[in-house]
Amino acid sequence: MAPNAASPPALLLGPLLRHVDPVSATVWVETDRACVVDVLGRTARTFCVAGHHYALVVVEGLESGSTTPYEVRLDDVEVWPPADSQFPPSRIRTPGRPGPFRLAFGSCRYASPRTVEDSEGIPPDALDLYAQQLAAQPEDSWPDALVLLGDQVYADELTEHTASLLHRRRDRHTEHTAPEDEVANFEEYTRLYYESWQDPQVRWLLSTIPSSMIFDDHEMIDDWNTSAAWRATASRQPWWAGRISGGLVSYWVYQHLGNLSPQELEQNATWQAIQDMAEDDELRDAEPMLRHMAELADAEPATIRWSFVRHWGEARLLMVDSRAGRVLEEQHRRMLDEEEFAWVEAAMRRAVDEGVEHLIIGTSLPWLLPHAIHNVERWNETLNVRHHNRWRGRLSERIRQAADLEHWAAFGHSFERLGEALTAVARGDHGRAPATALILSGDVHHAYAAELVRPGDLDARVHQLTVSPLHNQAPHPIRVGFKIGWSRAARRWTERLARWAKAEPTALEWEKQAGPFFGNQIGELVLHDREARFLLSVSEIGDTSLRQVLDTPLSHA
Repeated sequence: MAPNAASPPALLLGPLLRHVDPVSATVWVETDRACVVDVLGRTARTFCVAGHHYALVVVEGLESGSTTPYEVRLDDVEVWPPADSQFPPSRIRTPGRPGPFRLAFGSCRYASPRTVEDSEGIPPDALDLYAQQLAAQPEDSWPDALVLLGDQVYADELTEHTASLLHRRRDRHTEHTAPEDEVANFEEYTRLYYESWQDPQVRWLLSTIPSSMIFDDHEMIDDWNTSAAWRATASRQPWWAGRISGGLVSYWVYQHLGNLSPQELEQNATWQAIQDMAEDDELRDAEPMLRHMAELADAEPATIRWSFVRHWGEARLLMVDSRAGRVLEEQHRRMLDEEEFAWVEAAMRRAVDEGVEHLIIGTSLPWLLPHAIHNVERWNETLNVRHHNRWRGRLSERIRQAADLEHWAAFGHSFERLGEALTAVARGDHGRAPATALILSGDVHHAYAAELVRPGDLDARVHQLTVSPLHNQAPHPIRVGFKIGWSRAARRWTERLARWAKAEPTALEWEKQAGPFFGNQIGELVLHDREARFLLSVSEIGDTSLRQVLDTPLSHA
């Protein structure tokens, strides 16, 4: 239904506080019509995508280490905070204040607890509970940043509520080729974000804690870009073109745009073209241009960089796209192409050169897995390479897709290259080593901490910290499999399996420090000078609050 022109504009989603640095911030909103959005006296006109209206307000002139409450006004009418809000005021807190830097992180948030049936057996939403917990605490204890490591929405696993809505929406007199209970295009993707981001708790949390986001497979489809064989099969589906273009356009609008700094926005040709459209007297739709961008990004990944960097004083986040830019040719499989990997390595060296104490690598997929699972993925990739297009290779490909064998270990060259880059940083090859190099990941529906222990001549401690899910579940076979995956017996057996296939062994060695933990969960890093700690909080079925299950040091200090 079209909005009543006589009524004031309404806020549909947001505000989301996104990029924040010592002197500026960006605030993202979705509105029900074209309007002017005002945050702290800085304004932006909305832009249109397929009939939906969005704005990204750049707030500049802030002071380092400051805290500034804010409201959102649409056409001079205040719409945020809600009049009946039970939460503290939304505010922008810039880096630079004394004391620890706190970072919350997690991944895999399936819909919203309001739209999930009790029969699905999903524990309480960790992000909802975390927001409630923060709202009751002093502001000084709130995190400085929130990092969401993929699967912010599930395009291929719809709740009954959303599936019913989409079924009613689709024209029954027109052939629809998309799978019945999956989204088909940009319009249907917007419903997933409405469902996921409209909880009052999460809406307040995202309005007051700056967030950084990267996609994983479920933003598009399960096992996205697992292999060349997977991609060839998917590309032949009549619904795939609409799915991937709609997925990438919605990701650009709802997630990627807010990852960019004001300086990067000024240099981004797509954003500048949209700004020009928004300034036209006649409202123009950016959807055709964004769809072209998405189609090109899917066909030629080098045309866009989804990876990005966040600067937080003594900490540096390097968020790595480990999905869209893969090289899938079986004989030359890479998690990242050459240009992207060189960019990552240069960003790591630059962080060391600038004296960061904590180098943080965000990648949706874990780099260090349980040893048995790592070995199985190396075994499987080796068989696929050695027996490509023969029956053993086809069987190995079926196993790869059925068992989701597509983490860093399944891209052996990239696994080793990332290890070389991290150990070079940790040894101090590029300058004084940071105190820690931390790899944050999700995807696998449980949490654990592992540490690199070989090579042993490292000045920095290198950790894999995996936290997943925020709101989903781990079926019993997954729980059993990941527990067994760390066992010595499973490791020995799978090492023999990998040797039989002549898989190249790694010279790296790592040990589990904690876990595995199951349930819905959220992790926190507490960074202060050269000290670092990892905290983990979990909710299980029946819980009404988060329970802290881990508090462990990560640094030598």
